[in-house]
Amino acid sequence: MFVDSHCHLDRLDPATHAGSVAAALEAARARDVRQFLAIAVTLEDVPSLAALGREHLDVAISAGVHPLHLLEREPEIEGIKEVAERFGAVAIGECGLDYHYLDKTPERVPSRDVQRERFRRQLIAATELELPVIVHTRDAREDTLAMMREYSDPAIGGVLHCFTEDLDMAREAVRHGFYISLSGIVTFRNAEALREVARRVPLDRLLIETDSPYLAPVPHRGKPNEPAWVVEVAQCIAEARGISLDEVAMQTTANFYQLFRAAAPDISAEVRQALAHAGLISGR
Repeated sequence: MFVDSHCHLDRLDPATHAGSVAAALEAARARDVRQFLAIAVTLEDVPSLAALGREHLDVAISAGVHPLHLLEREPEIEGIKEVAERFGAVAIGECGLDYHYLDKTPERVPSRDVQRERFRRQLIAATELELPVIVHTRDAREDTLAMMREYSDPAIGGVLHCFTEDLDMAREAVRHGFYISLSGIVTFRNAEALREVARRVPLDRLLIETDSPYLAPVPHRGKPNEPAWVVEVAQCIAEARGISLDEVAMQTTANFYQLFRAAAPDISAEVRQALAHAGLISGR
């Protein structure tokens, strides 16, 4: 089985399965994608994501605020925690730092100071709730790592999602208890450095994702992405490492449930039995 560890189900392209989230999920299940983590980019997203989770038991959700989202008022730590607890989020995020647009369109994105304070609050909320954190980072390597070291708990950990940085950053994140999640970007022709990350990061620290509807993998590049195509990400990692697709599927699935422990009760008895049989999770 496969897990799409990061997808924006509330933002799927209207052309994808005629705009039906249920149909998109069914298409993914037909390819053995059996768990989905639907990611919030604002706290206002969370109730609708929770409704999806109630309708589809294989959909877990996060609660957080993206670094590029403009807000009139920043959420307090207690407000973040309250939303996460009320709606059953299994993680905080996506949150983080993104400095890419600050020099180009500074009026359209939060400042460095706003982003750092927002990230700090969400890291603290995650630690206090004992939930993993889903980190978005772009052109902000040193600040991201520094804040993770200061405010996150390695025993709880988190994930650097849609990872596009270098191997040194990946190793530093892993040392601090984080996982590295690879998206469709790893399949792109010019992404050899990222495929080196896929080869060199320990397999028990890798996750796979689509970040759908964005970043569709080869051979679907240029189309709206969807959860079914997480299999192409796994296949690319398998080829890069010279191992079987089954091994990538099994280990990244086990990694997901090790990190996002609150999602584990919703997995089916069949899936739990298979993972336990392989020695990847407890049979209890």
